[in-house]
Amino acid sequence: MTAMKADGFNDAIIGVAERCGSDDILVYDAEKCIEILVERDGMSYEEACEYFSFNVSGAYVGEGTPTFVWFLTPEEALEEVDEG
Repeated sequence: MTAMKADGFNDAIIGVAERCGSDDILVYDAEKCIEILVERDGMSYEEACEYFSFNVSGAYVGEGTPTFVWFLTPEEALEEVDEG
């Protein structure tokens, strides 16, 4: 399986993720993706967040689907996981 790209968000790529038993996938900075939508498409920040959530990070297209990272402190990340 080939890693898939999120069209139009190349400037938000921050690396590649690997996981035992899975093919490598592209990793994007979620906040940068939203910034791209605001700057490129003229969306408000709120519109860009909603669009990103539904149409970009919320679109599963198979095993090569990229992942999107929200940068948090360790404490914030643990809170997110504990609440989830």
